Amino acid sequence: MAWYVAKRLAVSAVVLLGISAVVFFLLHLVSDSPGRVVLGQRASPQAVADFNHEHGFDRPVVVQYLSYLGQLLHGDLGRSYKLNQDVGTLLQQNAGRSAMLSLAGLVLALLIAVPLGILQAVKRNSVVDRVATGLAYVLYATPAFLLGLVLIAVFSQQLDLFPAEASQSHSPWVVFTDPRSMALPVVTIAVTSIAIFSQYQRSSALDQLGQDYIRVARAKGLPERLVLTRHLLRNACLPLITLVGTMIPLLLAGNLIVESLFNYSGLGLLFLNSLQREDYPVLLAYTLIGGVLTVAGNFIADIAVAMADRRIELAS
Repeated sequence: MAWYVAKRLAVSAVVLLGISAVVFFLLHLVSDSPGRVVLGQRASPQAVADFNHEHGFDRPVVVQYLSYLGQLLHGDLGRSYKLNQDVGTLLQQNAGRSAMLSLAGLVLALLIAVPLGILQAVKRNSVVDRVATGLAYVLYATPAFLLGLVLIAVFSQQLDLFPAEASQSHSPWVVFTDPRSMALPVVTIAVTSIAIFSQYQRSSALDQLGQDYIRVARAKGLPERLVLTRHLLRNACLPLITLVGTMIPLLLAGNLIVESLFNYSGLGLLFLNSLQREDYPVLLAYTLIGGVLTVAGNFIADIAVAMADRRIELAS
């Protein structure tokens, strides 16, 4: 296990290095003169040239990337010239709020999707199964922004049960301290995940229900409840662990839409505002976070599956 973890960490480092290079060079192609973006279109060519020289933007792009890579290794993500703040500080101020929003949506999705998927598998081809499957397909095909707008129209404007805007508190725990104002953003994130998780869980449970150990457990006279909870649940959830790992970066993308829709101050809203301001250091850092979450999610999922099922042999 230790050798496997070390090898995966090395591969992850190489992947992240490649991601940083690709994103850096792509942003350089979009704007090869940050001085013009920062100072504005009315700035004189001499002022732009002086700014670029002062910050090293007139050097070859490879040299700029190596310098940026050195900063990353020292924990320096650069500086937002538009906001005049360190990018690391900006991310730290907003990451907790986005993380708790994603966590709440993920937990809610799993609490609903896992039992629903198993119920569909046990009652395969029944009315419950067909209705749940059809609803899952509809929800999966519905864009997050459209789903959020529907929830606002129904539960905020028509029924007046929840506010249309998320809480403006800067605490990352606002999801739990003010659940009423955070209900619609959390549900918006959770619903699309429920559609994916439930169908994945249904397929996995159907595969496990045909295995010999389930037949043996039933032949021994175990109550169906114990067969499902003691034998089926753990094995049927193993593929879902991998799916959850791959969903982590998708939640970051989902936050981008949900935070914008509900005016919730987090990483997603920071990214959109930075995109409008052409604040490239922030955009670069946000993209790197997505890469880190993708690599970390797959890595954690592989380790979790191996620990949950000792029958799985890790590749040497």
